[in-house]
Amino acid sequence: MAVTAPIRHIEGGLTAPRGWQAGVAVCGVKAFTAGASALGDEQREDLTVLYSESACDAGGVFTTNRVKSASVIIDQLHLANNRVQALVVCSGNANACTGAQGFKDALQMAKQTADRLDLDPNQVLVGTTGVIGRNLPMDAVKRGIAHACNRLGRDQGELAARAIMTTDTRPKTHAVELEMAGVTVRVGGMAKGSGMIHPNLATMLAFISTDAAVAPGWLKAITKRVADRSFNQVTVDGDSSTNDTFLILANAAAGNEPVEPATPEAELLEGAIVAVARELARSIAQDGEGATKLITVRVTGAADSEQARLAARTVASSSLVKTAVHGGDPNWGRILCALGYSGAELALDRLRLEIAGLPIFSLGAGLDVDLSAVRRAFEGAEIEIHAELGLGSGEAEAWGCDLSAEYVHINADYTT
Repeated sequence: MAVTAPIRHIEGGLTAPRGWQAGVAVCGVKAFTAGASALGDEQREDLTVLYSESACDAGGVFTTNRVKSASVIIDQLHLANNRVQALVVCSGNANACTGAQGFKDALQMAKQTADRLDLDPNQVLVGTTGVIGRNLPMDAVKRGIAHACNRLGRDQGELAARAIMTTDTRPKTHAVELEMAGVTVRVGGMAKGSGMIHPNLATMLAFISTDAAVAPGWLKAITKRVADRSFNQVTVDGDSSTNDTFLILANAAAGNEPVEPATPEAELLEGAIVAVARELARSIAQDGEGATKLITVRVTGAADSEQARLAARTVASSSLVKTAVHGGDPNWGRILCALGYSGAELALDRLRLEIAGLPIFSLGAGLDVDLSAVRRAFEGAEIEIHAELGLGSGEAEAWGCDLSAEYVHINADYTT
């Protein structure tokens, strides 16, 4: 039986846990990289530094795209030491496909941050996101790092989330607290992502902090599992980024006994981390480029949880399903088609399908349903598709969004 405890939502995002601070700066990275937009990108926060008062246990998973940002490579190296204490992220420039200079710049970002915070460079992780193939404006980035480090505070969680946005329309944060063995433990997070979202191990950028004390290496052991239940189940457009990064950091500031693997406390803490990750994943799908609706796909009765995740994610990522939702077209055949090519085990005579709670398909055939009611359901801000496969106990959710003409406009003009 799963161990549960009340999880309470709190404010503060990534800096809600004890011992965490953030600072932000305006560098004008977007203006340097792609030309300032009419919205005044040169005046928007585009760099943040996250700092822990003590070294952290850390875990991370990254893009499986063979074209990787320099920041991803540097983070993979720095995580091996498992003594991370800071993170620096700039938005507007991916620092991908930038050759040797890109690696020098990523290392410089870590070194400049480390010098300001009296750390070793390998205690600093680096994140970059934005346009591919352009060099970072390092003079501006260095000034931004100095500015952010001089203005660290516990009340900067919302601004930090704004500073990592690119085409996002709103910041994405979530934080919770729970009681664990008599100690209040907090978990906070922030994410960015709106386009180029179809992650294999992580979403474009997502960071979770906690003040819990954990056994060394525990976060590394659970990070992929957390991603599989959250960020790996979100899709916007089918593109896996060069910069996908998901990090979890624990600094032990809560003062609890270190959480050991395979204990009730480990199950409680992992549940809280998953809760934050799932909320961030949903917010990414909801804020997909040009999106007007959130699509939640729930699969139950799969042969196992892995097959349930596969089926749910395939439906959520189907362009035909996404366009049907956008146009209010109750074409349930597209959903069945996606389930059929998902690779998950399927028996049509056991399958039951509902859209917005309305039974559509059962035991091998479509049902007599009021399609106008389905069309009305499609007018809502969130549409739930539920497929019961009738094969076992596996279940999962995936989140996507509709595909609109605005998505094309956004990406056709992204660098100009």
